[in-house]
Amino acid sequence: MALVLVALVAAAGIGLARAASDHGRQDPVRAVAAGLRCPACQGESVADSRSPIAVAMRQVVADQLAQGRDRDEIRRWFVQRYGADVLTDPPARGVRLLLWGVPALALLAGGYAAVRTLRPRTGRARPAAPSTPDAQGARRAWRVASVGVVALVASVAVAADRLDPPARPAPADPVAVALQLAHDLETQNRYDAAARMYQEALRERPDDGVRLRLAFALLRAGDSAGAQRTAREVLAHEPDSPDGLLVLGLAQRTTQAAEAATTLRRFLAVAPAHPAAEEIKRLLAAQPAPGGP
Repeated sequence: MALVLVALVAAAGIGLARAASDHGRQDPVRAVAAGLRCPACQGESVADSRSPIAVAMRQVVADQLAQGRDRDEIRRWFVQRYGADVLTDPPARGVRLLLWGVPALALLAGGYAAVRTLRPRTGRARPAAPSTPDAQGARRAWRVASVGVVALVASVAVAADRLDPPARPAPADPVAVALQLAHDLETQNRYDAAARMYQEALRERPDDGVRLRLAFALLRAGDSAGAQRTAREVLAHEPDSPDGLLVLGLAQRTTQAAEAATTLRRFLAVAPAHPAAEEIKRLLAAQPAPGGP
């Protein structure tokens, strides 16, 4: 038994060493991305997927590695935003934790029992022959205990499968992931990439709130035509949308100053208490009247 345990430990050590060596030779971005689940795909990791969300997540991984963060820190960053199911190997939960704990405890208990029952007795006791009833009883007890341990581990495995059946974790909501990624990209002033994430979210869930966020991202990215088009889509559903009028008026200022002033005045009439109202008033006051010098 001792030789078998030593062989198993040695094999595990060799396997871990090879895995660590392979991990060290692997591209660091791919190594981290392989542990993340693509929200927009079925059964694909971020490292293998070609979806826009996976591309953005790989870029986030690359950015954080460049900032000096390690693999565990990046994984925690994604888990905090999208939950543990964003990982390809989420931590074990529920009854299935027994599958990790029981074998270890059983191994410790079995080793202790083996030492106590099979160790030759020393001291004042008279050495017993190998075939004495005491020795035979000790070995019989050890065999019964071994069978019991195996049965215990097997019963735990069966019970865990029945009570907590294995299932592929559902990926994180792709819309929520796209929106969070877009927000993170906006905080980095990467408005083109943020706009692509908003467009990806719109494909999954057409929503005027997402359209407004896309329109503002396009405006900040310098795509006034795209911002106008998206704002008009919102206004087609809600003609008095304050944010729709605001982004449309700001986008029109680059090419249609007169129409921009009209749109922004309408914005002020619809939402005089809007947080941007005072800035728009100053903007209109500094703008020459149509036909003036």
